[in-house]
Amino acid sequence: MPLVAAIIALLLVVVAVAISWRILNGDRSLLRNVNVDDDAITPNADGEQDATLLRYEVSRNADVSISFENEAGERYYFRREKPRGAGEYKVLFSGIVDGYDLPGETVQGEVLSRLLQDGAYTWTVEATDKNGIVEMQQGTLTIAEADTELPEMRDFSLDKQVFTPNRDGISDRVQAQFYLTKEVDDLRVFLVLPDGSEVPISELERDIPANMPGRHVYDYEGGVDNGATPPADGTYSIVAIAQDLEGQKMRVEDSLTIQYGGVPRADIFAPPAGDTLEFEATAVALCDTIQFTMTVENYGTTPIRTTGPVPGTVYDSDWNYNTLGWHTESGAWRAAIGFENELTNYPYRWALGNPEELEEIGGYLYLMPGQRAVITGGIRVVGPFGDRNPQPMWAGLIHEDVEISEFNNRVDPNRILVDMPDEDNREACDAREIPVKEQLSEY
Repeated sequence: MPLVAAIIALLLVVVAVAISWRILNGDRSLLRNVNVDDDAITPNADGEQDATLLRYEVSRNADVSISFENEAGERYYFRREKPRGAGEYKVLFSGIVDGYDLPGETVQGEVLSRLLQDGAYTWTVEATDKNGIVEMQQGTLTIAEADTELPEMRDFSLDKQVFTPNRDGISDRVQAQFYLTKEVDDLRVFLVLPDGSEVPISELERDIPANMPGRHVYDYEGGVDNGATPPADGTYSIVAIAQDLEGQKMRVEDSLTIQYGGVPRADIFAPPAGDTLEFEATAVALCDTIQFTMTVENYGTTPIRTTGPVPGTVYDSDWNYNTLGWHTESGAWRAAIGFENELTNYPYRWALGNPEELEEIGGYLYLMPGQRAVITGGIRVVGPFGDRNPQPMWAGLIHEDVEISEFNNRVDPNRILVDMPDEDNREACDAREIPVKEQLSEY
């Protein structure tokens, strides 16, 4: 008996020492104080029992995973191997886990995060320290009345795959569109740059309000409308991400190629000596032609589109570019001559070069970056034009339906005297046919 008593006494001492060690040094377990406030949630964004608070503590640096396993043994992760320092943590769990697909379902796009389906789950909080020690705790949670309809963006598409943001009026904009299946909390469409940063694309809001079910259209012009340089030529991803009120998130994307992108820049070149706008004479007689020469330079990094009539074309003073059939073309550039009291702004216009000097791209003619074009032409005076004589005349460079920049407007005014007999002694000029508008290939 004394031996038994001694053994019991020794055991009591060992237990007492262990208890004292824990009291003095604390609980040395890696994972502790794990708790989930509720045993059931109804994640449907109705404001009642949509989420529950999950708490845990790690005593030292560890990677923590939080997962949920259904009755069929399928595991879904809420957090996967996230590094955590020693301390207490708490997080709201609303039923959202990493994206997954259900057997046999067809979904348009990638599911980034998704609600658990209704059912009973075993939750597991697992911590692993740097020495490979693993500790876990488990419990149960029921999901009910979950709004599991995904925020799909069906039929996501771009209206063109090649995009030329240079304000030439041809493929200057690209539109992304899709059908949103349900109301969402957040909806973003953006272009992804090589460094991973995002360029936001704005929605064209029409009859369907933002974030609501229906067809949505997003419009992108590369920033050139605001004078910004578009992304460098290349192929990019256009991405749309929708997140619903419950936190489910989906992603769709398509590829877009940018070509000839840039802010168009050109001017009427001022030579080191001589006139910027050179007239052959400062005075002409009625029925004679006012001849001019000017030079235009594309000093930008993108081609600029131009349209006719061809340099060298001679207008009658009572004609304009519409008379010749060369109507305004949005985004095209033309050199022009204007005068005081003109009825039409810059009535006399010419292309920025002859066809053999220009580059054909997609069936249109362009003055390329760094290229200069010498523009000649004339105006045959067939009667009074303007209210003054001598008549002030000047050059202009027009980016049609876009702008006439300040430094390309009313360039180098000249005073041209027209020897105009009085009406009693004035003879009509010989009639001539209006030049026929030639096809682009012949120009």
